[in-house]
Amino acid sequence: MEYKKKVCVIFSRVSTLVQNTDRQTEELKEYCLKNDYSLLTTIEEQISGAKKNSERPELKKLIALVENKKVDKVLVWELSRLGRNVVEILQVIELLNKNNISLFIKNWNLETLDEDLKPQPMSMFLIQILLSVAEMERLAIRQRMQSGYQKHLNDGKSVGRKKGSIETKEQILEKYRDVVRLLNKGISVRNISKLTGDTSFATIMKVKKLL
Repeated sequence: MEYKKKVCVIFSRVSTLVQNTDRQTEELKEYCLKNDYSLLTTIEEQISGAKKNSERPELKKLIALVENKKVDKVLVWELSRLGRNVVEILQVIELLNKNNISLFIKNWNLETLDEDLKPQPMSMFLIQILLSVAEMERLAIRQRMQSGYQKHLNDGKSVGRKKGSIETKEQILEKYRDVVRLLNKGISVRNISKLTGDTSFATIMKVKKLL
């Protein structure tokens, strides 16, 4: 029986606050090469994570390939690349399963289908748990921010920088030295935000520009 390479497509997304998708894409290409897959195309998207899936042109390209049976496997860096919430991500996975297309999630080393193109129960179970935990974390962060902001106002404090206050480059880099250290290690903006106690994306990008 003639050996036929599996055809895969790489799908990478970053928010508009992040420079590019190079790191995600290169690591997924290495995985593709290591497993002797045939890479059909790489779809890269730079768009806000708050956008609905119906508003994402590059994701629509991926879905078109899936529905037209052009691909055997989809490779992503992490689950959040596929949607802004649990429902949207699971809808994409369900579409892939329906078309017998396996999804490989690099950061968790999970694959949705087995060699017989049947859903792997343990993988699907773990995916749902991971998505639920991520959703709970986002909700908790939002609630803490809203609570802190309201307390700030209730205490009679003003919002924004004090008039006339200007921090130097050195002061900012010293103030956010943990962010500087993580940026120098190549950690993503999203992960730095979590590791430093939810420092805002805007602040991290400001530090990154200063570097």
